[in-house]
Amino acid sequence: MGDYDSIYGFASLGLSIFAVKDNDREEAAATLKKLAGSGYGVIYMTEELAAVLTEEIAEYKASLMPAIILIPGIKGNTGAGVQSVKNSVEQAVGSDILFGNDK
Repeated sequence: MGDYDSIYGFASLGLSIFAVKDNDREEAAATLKKLAGSGYGVIYMTEELAAVLTEEIAEYKASLMPAIILIPGIKGNTGAGVQSVKNSVEQAVGSDILFGNDK
């Protein structure tokens, strides 16, 4: 999920893509709900789109499925995806995986 320019390349990998025009919150929330209810196990979403869906994404944090993975968009990496993975690992293992690193 994300803006078309950021996600269209994933179609060549055989992934279904769901473009959200201008990061429209209502359209994005409806699309996320539809995908989550359709049995998708993993949903890749641009970091920029995730920034407007924080409440909706939080609803799925405690669920096993779907896993929502943040990816950088064409505007670059905000670090939200790396932070999300870091937080998930900290929760799972009880320790900061980047402790002592400057990144």
